[in-house]
Amino acid sequence: MKNVDVIIPTYHPGKDFYQLLKRLDQQTRPIHRILVMNTEESGWKPEWEKEFSQLQVYHLQKSDFDHGGTRKKAAELSLADFMIFMTQDALPADEYLVEHLLKPLEADEKVGAAYARQLPKQDCRFIECYTRSFNYPSVSSVKWEKDTGIYGIKTYFCSNVCAAYNKEIYKEVGGFVDRAIFNEDMIYAGNMAKKGYGIAYQADACVYHSHNYSCSQQFHRNFDLGVSQAEHPEIFDSVPSEGEGMKLVKQTLGYLLKSGHIWLVPQLVLQSGSKYLGYKMGKGYMKLSPKTVLKCTMNREYWKRKE
Repeated sequence: MKNVDVIIPTYHPGKDFYQLLKRLDQQTRPIHRILVMNTEESGWKPEWEKEFSQLQVYHLQKSDFDHGGTRKKAAELSLADFMIFMTQDALPADEYLVEHLLKPLEADEKVGAAYARQLPKQDCRFIECYTRSFNYPSVSSVKWEKDTGIYGIKTYFCSNVCAAYNKEIYKEVGGFVDRAIFNEDMIYAGNMAKKGYGIAYQADACVYHSHNYSCSQQFHRNFDLGVSQAEHPEIFDSVPSEGEGMKLVKQTLGYLLKSGHIWLVPQLVLQSGSKYLGYKMGKGYMKLSPKTVLKCTMNREYWKRKE
């Protein structure tokens, strides 16, 4: 049986991360190593390494962390056939996560990546719950470069909240970019698709993961999303992006009206406006002053390194 490593960047991990480790330890498909790229050693609990034998931790400074570069370094440390990247706040829904997530990679050698379904956590707000179901439906699929005319930007969708990669294909494609403010998973998936490989969405591989972002947080997050697309025109200029966003807003509005949650419409309008404004400003960040960029971004360290 081919082996698998799980790779997790962390920053001051707490009880959610401990629960993640416990559930990874209970998986039906054995995990060879859990590689943790931890930012700021002072926030790490060394006792976890004693409890979980597969755990290997590498510490780095906050100024050295990069969404693409840090994951790329972790991938170089892994000798496994498959790599599963996760975030510290993603919680496996059951003991079959790894087993299910690897299925499309083992079934078809031309499928280079597979990402999990994200289910809302218990505290997830009503609108965000619907967004989860829109982005992560109950039916699995595999997308290829030829599907860009149907799915647009979603053809390249892949989320490192929980995603598995074939290591050989990863090395052939060139891995994650060395520097990424955000969106390193989609940048890689786009490069991979352009080389003829498929991106699988595995609906029966599930993690609990959701956020109740404020309008301000949505703005900053989508600003960085826009920046990531502007910095990689080779991936994003050839596929439409705004269409999927508008589709989500329209369908969410219809759902709110149909379900009788009319009072949430203003919240939807404010959130959608914040997302769109952040995204458009991020796409045009080169026209903004450095001071304005630092006010808009979610990742100030990225711009310090860029200078």
